Amino acid sequence: MMSDTIKKLRQKLFLSQEEFAKELCVSVSTINRWETGKVKPNITAMKKIKNFCNKNNLKFDELESEWLNESQG
Repeated sequence: MMSDTIKKLRQKLFLSQEEFAKELCVSVSTINRWETGKVKPNITAMKKIKNFCNKNNLKFDELESEWLNESQG
């Protein structure tokens, strides 16, 4: 699930939701909603997450695939 993948991404760098939110310039409640699966990131947020992954040498492919699959469904 996309929500699990986002949470794992954050946890790989031992970031709190608050720290991750600051990195992406979004609110903590947004991170929480992503991680609980209530909402999924929009295209702008996905670009921020991709940049975050590139900057921290994390793989973005899995998250991108999940996002694209959920967008089509």
